[in-house]
Amino acid sequence: MEKWIDILEFILYNFIFVLTVIIFSAYVILAVFSAVMLTRYLRKNSYVDYNSIILAPLIPTISVIAPAYNESKSIVANIRALLSLYYNDFEVIVVNDGSKDDTLEKIIDAYDLERVNYFFDYRIPCKRIRGVYKSRNRSFKKLTVIDKVNGGKADSLNAGINVSKNKLVVSIDADSIMEPDALLKMVKPFLEEKGKKVIGTGGVLRIANSCEIEGGLVRRVHLPGNFLARVQVLEYTRAFLMGRMAWARLDGLLLISGALGMFDREVMIRAGGYSTETVGEDMELVVRMRRLMAEEKVPYEVTYIPDPLCWTEVPERMRILGRQRNRWTRGTAETLWLHRKIFLNPRYGKFGMLGYTYWFFFEWLAPLVEFFGLIYFGILAVLGHINWSFFLLLLGFVYTFAVSLSIWAVLFEEMTFHKYEKKRDVFKLIGTAFLEPFFYHPLTVLWAVKGNYDFFIGKKSWGKMERTGFEKPKNTV
Repeated sequence: MEKWIDILEFILYNFIFVLTVIIFSAYVILAVFSAVMLTRYLRKNSYVDYNSIILAPLIPTISVIAPAYNESKSIVANIRALLSLYYNDFEVIVVNDGSKDDTLEKIIDAYDLERVNYFFDYRIPCKRIRGVYKSRNRSFKKLTVIDKVNGGKADSLNAGINVSKNKLVVSIDADSIMEPDALLKMVKPFLEEKGKKVIGTGGVLRIANSCEIEGGLVRRVHLPGNFLARVQVLEYTRAFLMGRMAWARLDGLLLISGALGMFDREVMIRAGGYSTETVGEDMELVVRMRRLMAEEKVPYEVTYIPDPLCWTEVPERMRILGRQRNRWTRGTAETLWLHRKIFLNPRYGKFGMLGYTYWFFFEWLAPLVEFFGLIYFGILAVLGHINWSFFLLLLGFVYTFAVSLSIWAVLFEEMTFHKYEKKRDVFKLIGTAFLEPFFYHPLTVLWAVKGNYDFFIGKKSWGKMERTGFEKPKNTV
């Protein structure tokens, strides 16, 4: 028995060491690659006059689709922000997904809407559309509001795609706020197509909690006072600046956030639109569109804009955040399982060999390996078979690396976009990086484990996502 325990202990130590080296190497490579690509992007676009895009004769038309379910706290201001986007030819389609509060009534009152006869075709299946509304005020002619039977976010986006008439579609959460020039920056890759068809592009999301919002725009940026929101700033910074930039360049990007994405409408329709059978409809659509292009042998690419283009409210309560992360885990697992044919399949190029494989091992399985590894470690500790010097050395190394990665992301963001003007906000964010591994990371592992369990038992519900609404602007003298 003692011999077998020694063998298991040897296997455990070597497995942990090898896994740690692989994970850290992947993170370092992605971080360095992202830094190089971001520097090139900023240099290349430093002299770009985005106003010239407005005057381009063949500028693509855009439909901005915003699903709304019980969003009465911020819907009027958010629509105002969408209507004020700086672009020449676009429409805003707000889809009221059978809200149980007064979301629709607030929109009707604020924008003087009336129900109109509107021809459209159900090219993608969706729940029944009860009515289409337009404003009597010509100032709001770009606004179209759809009232439909509740079917969820994916179903609402499909309804918006059916009603839309334009070449490109932008999907955005109704509780998010886009930067005024977001459409100009996102459409640029579509204008620069050379040999490869651009089917989608995404941008950086920033957190609006505690920011000063006025007229549907972010007037002043503040670091969230709530710890859970603040630690999510770190997560988003790492994910967008140090992850997706690299994967887009490596042709392995699997996800364009549902909070903000621009897509080729016809490719979306041919791919079948958003799936209502998965809770991760944003990731699943990107993977399905990429499969369609690869299987039809059409050269294509999915691009990424590293500029901060959209602000969103994140959960500040642990219960709500846990539901969100549970859903993200289930969405990832569902997408990877539905499209398991891609796994290490050279037919799909770097998308299948690198992108899918990375998500499979590092985004889906890593939390499970960590969780069960901790359980196994606890058993060995009880039996007295732990090499504590090795454990403490490894723990210190992992902690130092994790904190260093977060600090690097914060500093790199400050050197590029510098959204947090107050130095104390930057120092508070760095301080949060030292606390995250102890107070937040264990929670994300538990939520991921619970999400995997719910995936295996077939749970499909989203869970109620309560929002506080954006903070009102502070009085100034």
